[in-house]
Amino acid sequence: MKFKEKDSREDDLQINLTPLIDIVFLLLIFFMVSTTFTRESQLRIQLPEAEADESQVEKVEQLMIEISALGVYAVKGPGDEEIRQVINSSAEALKRVLDKSSDVDKRDELVVIIRADRKTPHEAVIRALSVARQSGLTRITFATEVEPDGG
Repeated sequence: MKFKEKDSREDDLQINLTPLIDIVFLLLIFFMVSTTFTRESQLRIQLPEAEADESQVEKVEQLMIEISALGVYAVKGPGDEEIRQVINSSAEALKRVLDKSSDVDKRDELVVIIRADRKTPHEAVIRALSVARQSGLTRITFATEVEPDGG
């Protein structure tokens, strides 16, 4: 009986993928661990629309108070690099953050911009106005979006 001889060339043509898969998984783990994830602490706000008056644009120091639709506050002072979210929505907590974010000597020159979501409760906006006034901040304005043309 004659047996077929096994062709040695068939064995040479196969590529072992196991080490390649191991290296790909190691690279994946390395990139996942070494990547830094930045979490934006800025609140998602949809501003109400209004007509723009570009003639009154000034270069002044600004203190931004953002209020989400749920009434959550976040404050960014003129020297702050990132926005600070207020821990709770009480007037006392907001006043502490405003006092830390604003310089006592420059409060008369500082412009407070309130960015309230269009669905923010009226109470949250009034609380922000009241606390800003109590902190000695008198130049207060509201941020809005420009109305789209033709609408």
